[in-house]
Amino acid sequence: MSKDDRSGLNPFTGKSHYDNIDDDKFLNECYNEYYNKIDGHEILDQTQEGQLILKVTSNLITAVEDYLAKIGRSDYTADYYDWEVHLIADEDENAMCIPGGKIIVLSGILPIANTEEKIAFILGHEMAHALLDHSRTQSSVRNTKNTITTLSRIGSLGLILLGEEELGLATSAITNIADIGSELFLIQPFGRSQEIEADKLGMMIIHWAGYNIREIPAFWQSMSEENANNFDFFSTHPSDDKRIAAMNEMIFEIENRTDFYSQPVLSDSTSTSSNILEKVPTFETPSAGVSGIAATKNSHSANTCKYCGNIVKIDDIFCTNCGKKIKTELRCNKCGHPVNDDDIFCTNCGNKLNHEWKCSNCGSTVNKEDTFCFNCGNKI
Repeated sequence: MSKDDRSGLNPFTGKSHYDNIDDDKFLNECYNEYYNKIDGHEILDQTQEGQLILKVTSNLITAVEDYLAKIGRSDYTADYYDWEVHLIADEDENAMCIPGGKIIVLSGILPIANTEEKIAFILGHEMAHALLDHSRTQSSVRNTKNTITTLSRIGSLGLILLGEEELGLATSAITNIADIGSELFLIQPFGRSQEIEADKLGMMIIHWAGYNIREIPAFWQSMSEENANNFDFFSTHPSDDKRIAAMNEMIFEIENRTDFYSQPVLSDSTSTSSNILEKVPTFETPSAGVSGIAATKNSHSANTCKYCGNIVKIDDIFCTNCGKKIKTELRCNKCGHPVNDDDIFCTNCGNKLNHEWKCSNCGSTVNKEDTFCFNCGNKI
């Protein structure tokens, strides 16, 4: 089964993610990078450390598969995820989970991850990135940028002469020949919002596997602050006070949560991640072409999905129950009161409204006519 055969909704977020990747090409590139990395190094799986890593990885994978089975979404990993893990002799301090479930741990990270729980902390986070399709999103955004750049060189007359059908074929061809490249999977850092998503899902996976998650913030902070310039892993996974505070909030939420199965576990992640994202959206519009741009991250306001009646937040783009796209109205970012697109001040609280358009997923500035965010790939 390829990704194209699975449900379009990510089981952990309940949302469709921006994706224009050809599955066969994408996985082939990923696997080639994985095996090229392994072939050039000594494999240490049979050592004591290697056996410990295999044990931790097995526990984490079992936790993921058990969760997906309980929510009826085993299709998400079946056939598409070919889990594999190796410890290799490499002095670099790093670990990664490549799309499709291929995991590499470099021996240089063992002095840092020197206990079973610390190994779980790192691998749970990396597995979360893969399960949330963050690398696919990055590749999709880059492909679309390449497509737009190339098509812009054709010019308007050229596009007219090509015709609509030919334009679609040209766009598809350009998208599919984009080179994925090794840096995307091995060293390129993820965006801030993607790191927060991976923090939360990673903690849940670690928690489900039976590990204590309370030491994660302290471990993350001490390593990133003291060794960011020395350790590759933490130089691409920076931590600041706001992110550490968000981690502590996540721990409290996870340990006190009684239901992980009735709705996607990250469907309410904006209430946590919004506390640390510095770029706060200011408007959300229901008009065609800009329905994905948010005005507010007001986690206290809720509506119901007009298709199934499920309770949804103002900033939700898709219903977490049925997956339908939600049509929302503009609201004041301070009090949540409905406002009009041409209002300068909120008629309820008097707050001056910010008319700068922001992406609802990552908060990056976008243009009103944009169809997707160039930072995170979120469809607008």
